[in-house]
Amino acid sequence: MITDEAKVALTQLLEDRVRFDAPMSRHTSLRIGGVADAIASPASPLEVEALLRTCRRFGLSHTVLGNGFNTLVLDGGIEGVVILTNKLRLLEERPNSSLRAQAGVSHASLMRLCGDKGLAGLEFGAGIPGTVGGWVAMNAGIGVREAKDVVLGVEVVSPTGRKRSHLGRDALHFSYRSLRGLAPGSVIVSALFAVELSEPSAVKEEVKRMLDKRAGTQPLDVPSCGSVFKNPSGDYAGRLIEEAGLKGTSHGGAQISPVHANFIANTGGATASDVLALIAEAQRIVKQQSGIRLQPEVRILGREAA
Repeated sequence: MITDEAKVALTQLLEDRVRFDAPMSRHTSLRIGGVADAIASPASPLEVEALLRTCRRFGLSHTVLGNGFNTLVLDGGIEGVVILTNKLRLLEERPNSSLRAQAGVSHASLMRLCGDKGLAGLEFGAGIPGTVGGWVAMNAGIGVREAKDVVLGVEVVSPTGRKRSHLGRDALHFSYRSLRGLAPGSVIVSALFAVELSEPSAVKEEVKRMLDKRAGTQPLDVPSCGSVFKNPSGDYAGRLIEEAGLKGTSHGGAQISPVHANFIANTGGATASDVLALIAEAQRIVKQQSGIRLQPEVRILGREAA
């Protein structure tokens, strides 16, 4: 519960960029999620700092979210303030073969700039949904290349909003689909990426190849959260789920995609409980048949419904 005094302070800070008792279904790629106590959209690192200080002042918890990909918000919603970083959109070429992107820059915008400027090295990210902040926090990537291979450093605001730090590559601890070492509640506000000069046509051609590949193998025409499970060592979660005969299995409005078994789609009116039921079913059957316990890649946030 957010007090009236806290609501006034948040509104004074962000005006119409803070909303109270707001449905999270509008802010997740699955189009699922209960009501958040507040959703706030700072438009600069300074506003992020001020927002975190305000949360601290009123004892409000906060949850950081970009465009809501790779995320399942439970039906009971989220307590405290959800901080959306998708209005942090500065994107610029920097000296010494680098590119700076704020956390809210979409991968589509990043690919367009690289294509126009002939900056190579980030093409593997073409079609990976979401924004730069989530890309870095989740160490997004494909089998042969991940964010860790191109990130030179990040700009991070401390959980209390009292400090903004620039952390170089050596201070970052990436692992499969995660970035460790940041204090819980920290907010990534920008990242610096390594790029190489190339021909614009060559970069655009590789981006198109990656997009075409994704379009042919992933269910891009229905709401989903992206890959639901991490790939176990030496294998693929999608292959194991398909081998278990679960492709196309439905629960309520949720379905294990008939296109790619490691995607769960919202075919209409799905709830978080529907998705959780399919996650549990896939884990159970795959464990029975292969002995492998699938680990969720999707981030699960919020409260169960009352």
